[in-house]
Amino acid sequence: MALEKFAFKVLSKDKYARCGLIRTHRGNIQTPAFMPVGTQATVKACTINDIKKTGSQIILGNTYHLMIRPGLERIKRVGGLHNFMNCDLPILTDSGGFQVMSLSKLNKIDREKGAIFNSHVDGKKFYLSPEESIKIQLGLNSDIVMIMDECPKKNEDYNLIKKSMDLSLYWALRSKKAFGKNPHKALFGIVQGGLFKDLRINSLKKLIDIGFDGYAIGGLAVGETQIEMFEVLDYVKDDLPIDKPHYLMGVGTPSDILGAVKRGIDMFDCVLPTRSGRTGLAFTWKGRVNIKNNKYQKDDSPLDENCSNLDLNKYSKNYLNHLFNTNEILGSMILTLHNINFYQELMSSIRENIKHGTYDEFHDKYIEIL
Repeated sequence: MALEKFAFKVLSKDKYARCGLIRTHRGNIQTPAFMPVGTQATVKACTINDIKKTGSQIILGNTYHLMIRPGLERIKRVGGLHNFMNCDLPILTDSGGFQVMSLSKLNKIDREKGAIFNSHVDGKKFYLSPEESIKIQLGLNSDIVMIMDECPKKNEDYNLIKKSMDLSLYWALRSKKAFGKNPHKALFGIVQGGLFKDLRINSLKKLIDIGFDGYAIGGLAVGETQIEMFEVLDYVKDDLPIDKPHYLMGVGTPSDILGAVKRGIDMFDCVLPTRSGRTGLAFTWKGRVNIKNNKYQKDDSPLDENCSNLDLNKYSKNYLNHLFNTNEILGSMILTLHNINFYQELMSSIRENIKHGTYDEFHDKYIEIL
């Protein structure tokens, strides 16, 4: 029996904000969607069943980390990443390009060979070309595959950013050829170009000429301000193909998401809700809560009394404060799930307001609070 083909359809719009449906053979994804980050084949401090109970519809895995540990062969041996981590949700994997730049002791970028780098774990030398990145992601059996790109840090040197963008476009073409025909999977292109309007538009138009199943905005969440990030999205929002999903990589805060949805973005991922959960920061509809603060020792109310999902409203701020001040693992588990659940509540509310034509009012109500 043939697997269902990857497909995307816009269901409703409110100006640039869109509600859509991504169809994969592992299940449908309502957009706008937030993807919890499962860097090393796990969303830290959570089971897959609990992740699913938060309303998460897709998770993200990381090519760089998985190629280093445990290595592709161990995952391929059991039939791919879904079997390895007991996950029946769709999985998107990034190409590893961002982590090569940010984590490894980078030796060299070679136009033909790709990235030549040393592992941040043991110093072992690796070669990651566009073809190798695609090969690894297909070996992981990812549902959405990202092209190999170069992700430079924030830089005001136009020529440097243009050179990097041109390299990413060359690698995009090679990634497309390496991906071949996999109609039940998707390959997304990644728009680069820093903070420069002409480069961003040029990158997008050339990626459209190559042809991809979705288009991601990369090279953000690297030190720019929120205003600068929104400006980049404004540069490209009129040229992004309306019949393809739009993905803002590595973003972000709840207010980042609100502003990006307003500019036509459909998909998000970020470590913020999980990393913050492990360090005692909770996201709520009334703003952020640093649960380690001594004032919560006398607060017996839950983080959100209306959140009955996963019994998250059964734990008081007083108790959570105690867990974090005694370094108990349960504190990280509860707050991580709380944050992911909040993000999914946010996405659900975003979708409802788009459907009802009230997204601007919803955006304006929460953009400063969240």
